Amino acid sequence: MIIVKRDGTKEELVFAKMKKVIDFACETYPECDPLELETALLPLFRNGITTQEIQRLLIQVAVEKTSVEQPNWQYVAAKLLSYDLYKEARLNRKYGHFGYGDLYSLITYLTDMGLYGKYILEHYSREEIQELGAYIEPERDYLLNYIGLKTLADRYLIKGLDKEVLELPQELFMGVAMHLAMKETDKLRWAKQFYDVLSNLEMTVATPTLANARKPLHQLSSCFIDTVPDNLWGIYNVDQSFAQVSKHGGGMGIYVGKVRSRGSNIRGFKGVAGGVVPWIKNYNNTAIAVDQLGVRSGAVAVYLDVWHKDILDFLNLKTNNGDDRMKAHDIFPGVCIPDLFMKTVEERGTWYLFDPHEVRKIKGYSIEDSWGEEFESRYWDCVNDDKISKDEIPAIDIMKRVLTSSFETGTPFVFFRDTVNRANPNKHKGMIYCSNLCTEICQNMSATEMIQTEHEDGIITTKVKSGDFVVCNLSSTNLGRVYTKEDIERVVTTQMRMMDNVIDLNYYPIPQAQITNKKYRAVGLGSSGYHQMLAQLKIQWESDEHVQKADEVYEWMNYYAIKASMEIAQEKGAYPVFEGSEWQTGEYFEARGYNSPEWLELKEQVAKHGVRNGWMFAIAPTASTSLIAGSTAGIDPIFNKFFVEEKKNAVIPQTAPNLNPETMWFYKEAHRIDQHWSIRAAGARQRHIDQSQSFNLYITPELSAREFLEMYMAAWKNGLKTVYYCRNKSLEVEDCVSCSA
Repeated sequence: MIIVKRDGTKEELVFAKMKKVIDFACETYPECDPLELETALLPLFRNGITTQEIQRLLIQVAVEKTSVEQPNWQYVAAKLLSYDLYKEARLNRKYGHFGYGDLYSLITYLTDMGLYGKYILEHYSREEIQELGAYIEPERDYLLNYIGLKTLADRYLIKGLDKEVLELPQELFMGVAMHLAMKETDKLRWAKQFYDVLSNLEMTVATPTLANARKPLHQLSSCFIDTVPDNLWGIYNVDQSFAQVSKHGGGMGIYVGKVRSRGSNIRGFKGVAGGVVPWIKNYNNTAIAVDQLGVRSGAVAVYLDVWHKDILDFLNLKTNNGDDRMKAHDIFPGVCIPDLFMKTVEERGTWYLFDPHEVRKIKGYSIEDSWGEEFESRYWDCVNDDKISKDEIPAIDIMKRVLTSSFETGTPFVFFRDTVNRANPNKHKGMIYCSNLCTEICQNMSATEMIQTEHEDGIITTKVKSGDFVVCNLSSTNLGRVYTKEDIERVVTTQMRMMDNVIDLNYYPIPQAQITNKKYRAVGLGSSGYHQMLAQLKIQWESDEHVQKADEVYEWMNYYAIKASMEIAQEKGAYPVFEGSEWQTGEYFEARGYNSPEWLELKEQVAKHGVRNGWMFAIAPTASTSLIAGSTAGIDPIFNKFFVEEKKNAVIPQTAPNLNPETMWFYKEAHRIDQHWSIRAAGARQRHIDQSQSFNLYITPELSAREFLEMYMAAWKNGLKTVYYCRNKSLEVEDCVSCSA
């Protein structure tokens, strides 16, 4: 039988060569019999078949053998795919041996092609790059399962203009590490340390960082949040900012609670305002139009307060009934809820809705600019003022709208604003109005203001005062591999430096983002592999042991994150507005009951030296990067022990991570879990998380309305700051790619 090689030459098939490849892929997995692959592959051969096609068939046969009984076929398939990548890279880069080529040659070639940023060669000498190239461990490719390696190859490895393979996985990890370490004094040591945690899959960086670090256009941040003021310039300025963020791959959160309601006054003319929905539809259109070169549509969550007069229209934005002119099907709505509303729901009391513009005009304050006792005082002040028009509605009726929309669409996201602002360590510099696209980011916000516009000789200059435009840089510890106290210290300490470096190395899509990011230097330490960790430790999800473990592990993570941030502050300085923060006063530690000798010592060190980062901890969903790490996503339980992933006309069988006869019984599927155990665990984690967590509820169509309501009440009472999707078993919802960390 004649086969066609990759270079176009033809030769007789030598079966021994193929057998050697199959044996190489199966050698570390004794339960995966090479003969099974050979037997399945032979009937697919034909005269004139290419070696590349043989390799692809071999991979697919191995993939399709993956099952609950034999999960390691996905690693055999990954080794076969890595073999294919090595062959392609050797051919395209023209080096004469199998495996990895020369790193310096690759970087100079990619830089000349405009695919690598020139800054790498400007910061590293040839000798330094050669040293880092020699440090690469190709065998770490075999830590990746098939879906992980395929995701990396399809979406993250740098390819040529004709989509030809150029970069290999370990070169990607080293390239990211070199970029993030390049301004360190001891950059080679840190590049190696960053590379080790990345390549050993002990942590993952966010999708924009993994995709864009080392490249000419290096936008590395995932999350952005902006505040819409109640004026036309501000409304469209937010739209323009969103377009720029979306163009560069970021996800956006937008707060519209300051915008006047439908029927409000404009310049004294009564009943003429269109309310928030027309502006939200504008943001919806931008999300569709700015689609990242056709890769995917933009993604935006829009938040509104539950006392705003437009809240009922807002809660119907994505539902399947009502006037389609009042719909915005491509945005993700979020509702901002104070404690008083939840108490009123519990008491089955009356709730009042206001127009924020009217409140400002009559009362001289903005009700949305307060929280806690001050908000409640202002709320009742407005209720009791006859000059303020208000709509009365039973609070439970609004909650029913929230539940109906959540059941039908998976949204709105829920933002418990009083819980968030009580725990804000930087309340001395502002307040938090809403969260982001994945509900894990909670940082101070304020609207950007136009000061004046001038023109001279045809040149128009607009002066703008930057607001707090939230940015967050994410990474996630893989708890499936890192869950001892010692390993958490080592990995988290490294992560904190990596994320802090992103702030200074980043390309920012708009100037307000850079100003705010350097003011607070916020980062978001997260986690993936949570359910995997529990299963490996033989801890049942529905148990007190789970809640205790959540409390323990996230306290360790928080302690070492703060300690690392303090040590970086000693070296490089605290974030600019540290003075007066609850980090500086010690209130942060006191409010969380951190009173062990270890914590008290750290509290003193923080007061003395400061911390580098104003916010540190935020747990993102990690939908795609957890595939690369071979871990369970975020803090979620698994959907199924065995499932099929659909990727570009291919079906890829997958199993829960490290599935074996021992872990099998500790992997309970998400929709079979009593959600109150998940809520309790999230409450235990939340004490240690200065921002929030992408926490999902999992329900089935059989759930009663009362049971559904009890879940949200429990989330509030357990101190959760946000609730992300409600994932109905009969409903598909879209994960955020930008925040995947």
